[in-house]
Amino acid sequence: MFKFFNRVKTVVGSELNSMLDKAEDPVKMLDQFMRDMDNDIRDAESAVAKQIANEKMLKRKYDDAQAMVDKRMQQAEKALEADNEDLARRAIEDKNSHQEQADQLKQSYDRAKKDSEQLRTKLDEMKKEYQEMKLKKDSLQARAESAKTRTKMNRTMSDIGNDESKQGFERMEEKVMQHEAEAETSEDLRSESRSLDDEFEDLGKDDKVDDELAAMKKKMNKE
Repeated sequence: MFKFFNRVKTVVGSELNSMLDKAEDPVKMLDQFMRDMDNDIRDAESAVAKQIANEKMLKRKYDDAQAMVDKRMQQAEKALEADNEDLARRAIEDKNSHQEQADQLKQSYDRAKKDSEQLRTKLDEMKKEYQEMKLKKDSLQARAESAKTRTKMNRTMSDIGNDESKQGFERMEEKVMQHEAEAETSEDLRSESRSLDDEFEDLGKDDKVDDELAAMKKKMNKE
């Protein structure tokens, strides 16, 4: 568990050079690493909880054995005060038996307590490293996204500025100029195709307006 956690930390701490060389998606890989590290921490928390429970169980058994030792000692003293040496002897024998158990339980308890402290220390280190790696991951993800965006923009700009794009714009420009030339030519041809009759007809229209204007003046003067 701890070995895998350290391996993940080493990979993330090296800024994922190997993953980038293999063209792997660093964002997805970082998320997976963080999930694995989080699972490791949960496993470690479970292991620490079990170890603490074992430590408490041994402590309780040791306390019970030691309490029995004290009890038998008091009983042996009480038997001697009553001049009952046989009862005192049996109390002492039972006390010694419980003392052996208490000594063994004390050793087991001390060992379990030491293991619990070491596991708690390791768990605290894992959580601290996890937070550090989380910050590192956020930074690497931001850099990866920025690199992707820059690459995409560069490719887009490259496509815009390539010869094919320029040729396409030039062809469209030529077509527009051709349409403009055709429009100007059609207007010139229309002007040239006007006949003399058309021009005289226009003149007649002007004369008709003049006649109507003269009649109107005459009428107004008469009135």
